[in-house]
Amino acid sequence: MKSGVGPITKIACIGEVMIELVTEDRVNARLNVAGDSYNTAVYLARRLGSRATLSYITALGTDHFSDRILSEMARNGIGTDHVERRADKVPGLYAIETDESGERSFTYWRSDSAARTLFSPPARVEFSALMGFDLVFLSGISLAILPAAIRAELIAALRDFRRAGGLVAYDSNHRPRLWQSPQTAREVNAEMWALADIALPSVDDEMELFGEQGEAEVLARLRKLGLRRGALKRGAVGPVALDPDQPPQDFAPAPRVVDTTGAGDSFNAGFLAAIAQGASQAEAMAAGHALASEVVQHRGAIILG
Repeated sequence: MKSGVGPITKIACIGEVMIELVTEDRVNARLNVAGDSYNTAVYLARRLGSRATLSYITALGTDHFSDRILSEMARNGIGTDHVERRADKVPGLYAIETDESGERSFTYWRSDSAARTLFSPPARVEFSALMGFDLVFLSGISLAILPAAIRAELIAALRDFRRAGGLVAYDSNHRPRLWQSPQTAREVNAEMWALADIALPSVDDEMELFGEQGEAEVLARLRKLGLRRGALKRGAVGPVALDPDQPPQDFAPAPRVVDTTGAGDSFNAGFLAAIAQGASQAEAMAAGHALASEVVQHRGAIILG
C-alpha cells in the first residue's frame, strides 16, 4: 500500500446507476436515481464542489429512464463522458421498504441491466480511461455484476492504474445474490483488499464473506494484508480505523433513523472527500460518520437537493 497521498482532484466512481422506488405508504412510491457507488459519487461531488472533478463510469440504455439518469448526473455535477450507451438495454430498478426502526429491505429488477455490459465489446469506454484520474472508487457490486472475464480485466487495469500512481478505494458492499458463488465472492474480495489503497469495508459484510465471528477477526485479517488507510464501518456506533496506531474515537449515533439506505455509501463519500482535501484519517472518519448520520434521517439513498 502506498505511504502517501498526493493531490486528488480527478475522481472516478465505477458501477451501476439504477431507478429507485421509495415506498411512501402502501399505495404510493417516489421515483429517484441511485446505486451504491453512484450515491458515493453524488455526495463526493456535493462535498468537493469545484475543488475536484467527479466522473461516473457505467453503461446505460438509450431509453427515457437512462436519459433521466444522465440528467441527474449532470445536475449533481458528475461528468458523463465515460458512460456507455446500449440501445438494446435499460437501467436496473429496485424498490426500498423500511421498517419502524429505519432498517431497509430491497427488491431488485437488474438481471439484464445495461451496467452488466460495461467494458464488454463493442465498448466505447475502455480500461485505459482510468489513467485520467487520481483516484478510482468501486464496490463489490461494481465487480459482481460484470462477467468473470471482464471483471478480471478490470482488476488487472486497476493494478496498472496503481502502478502509474493512481489510488484505488474499495468497499466490498456484499450482495450475495449477485455473485456466482460464495467462493467467487471471497476470492475476488480478497484480491481487492490486497490491491486497495483506501479500504472502506463494513463489519457485517466482511463477517458474511469470510466467516469471521466478530470485529477483532475482521480487523486482524485486513491489517495483516497491510491495509492502514481507511475504516471499518460499524453502523450506528461509528467506524474504527484500520491503522492499529490510530487512537480510538467516540461517535454519537444519529438523533433519529428514518432510512439506513445509503448510510455506508455516504460515509464513503465523507471519508474520501476529507482525504482528498488533505484531512487526517481521524478527521476523515468524523466527516464520514457525520454525513452518514445526516443521510439516515431522510428517505432514500440520496437527500434531494
